[in-house]
Amino acid sequence: MTRVLVIGGGIAGTATALALHKAGFGVEVREAHPGSAEDIGAFLTLASNGMRALAQFDASAAVTALGFPLTSMRVLDHTGTQLAHVPLGEAGDPPLRYRCLRRGDLNSGLQEEAARRGIGIRHGARLTSVEQSADGVTAHFADGGTATADLLIGADGLNSTVRQAIAPGVRPFYAGQRVFYGYTDAGPRSADDACITMIRGSRAAFGHAASPGGETYWFARVAGDPLPAEELADGTPDRWRELLLPLLREDATPAADIVATTTDDILVTNATEIPTGTAWRSGRILLVGDAAHAASPATGQGASMALEDAVILAKCLRDTPDPDSALSLYEELRRPRVEHNVTVSGNISRGVQATPPARGGRGPSRPGEDELIGLLDWESDIRSAGREPHASVGQEPRKGL
Repeated sequence: MTRVLVIGGGIAGTATALALHKAGFGVEVREAHPGSAEDIGAFLTLASNGMRALAQFDASAAVTALGFPLTSMRVLDHTGTQLAHVPLGEAGDPPLRYRCLRRGDLNSGLQEEAARRGIGIRHGARLTSVEQSADGVTAHFADGGTATADLLIGADGLNSTVRQAIAPGVRPFYAGQRVFYGYTDAGPRSADDACITMIRGSRAAFGHAASPGGETYWFARVAGDPLPAEELADGTPDRWRELLLPLLREDATPAADIVATTTDDILVTNATEIPTGTAWRSGRILLVGDAAHAASPATGQGASMALEDAVILAKCLRDTPDPDSALSLYEELRRPRVEHNVTVSGNISRGVQATPPARGGRGPSRPGEDELIGLLDWESDIRSAGREPHASVGQEPRKGL
């Protein structure tokens, strides 16, 4: 059996382990943080494509037990005028509905599901270096321990140590916006259940949604210079409200009142992204998730793209004759889609209007939704899915190296 070592126990790493385990591979996870709830202060939305990916490795129930569904979106301008009210994704299909939840809860839920399936996750294992040989790849950890496997998957996030072994010198860079996240029990209740409201403010983009229990989840994206690391580390809720409220009070929307009622639960980050074209693999080492293609949060697709990665990688390794072919196919299938997301999200964050293709020309190549459904479908062979959607798995592939 091919042995796979996953570095990073966040969303991308644990999802990858779950998908690989379902595909029949031996897999274990090493995570630097001592617990499962990294970034517990931030929340995210899983879009329908992310929920579809979860279903392929049987993790839907573990995630739908968390957070709450979103079935529609209202869009307001800076005067509070409603511009649109539209369904979100596949709102009519309950397992595929958008879901809003805290990042830490999603991490914990996926890790609990991995433990239930007997997948080993070791916390407090900080990677220091990796080395490859003809027979495998070895990870070295800060405590002096090592682990050897046939393949190593780097799912260790924005500041990936694994990435430095593949693309030394590549660092995430600022995408043009500061991002605020918060929670309040005193926010407005919407007449529409499971609705997220997006506000195109004069000085900030703002979004909010209320949980069934009445807690309002909100975010704001504000253009400007990045906040210094020491300010991010030492900032207080009072300081974050002081920065944000004057911008929101310029508009006739609920945004300022929501933030004003938020007391302790405020988190601030700088939006960052990984340069497109960054190398993802070297020999037996591959990057997935934010380690490979982190995007600014403007499109809200980061977690969903990581879940797609997990399914596509597991299927590539399952359905191709050797790991080298599998990793090459994975990159061929994933890079156009995820780098399109990085570009679009970055353009939104920087306020850049993308240049449309010339008349008769073509935009960036990326899988369409029908092709994506075929690629994610667990029962289809990855080599024909998307080209012949929902093709059945053919001859049993060889899984060894």
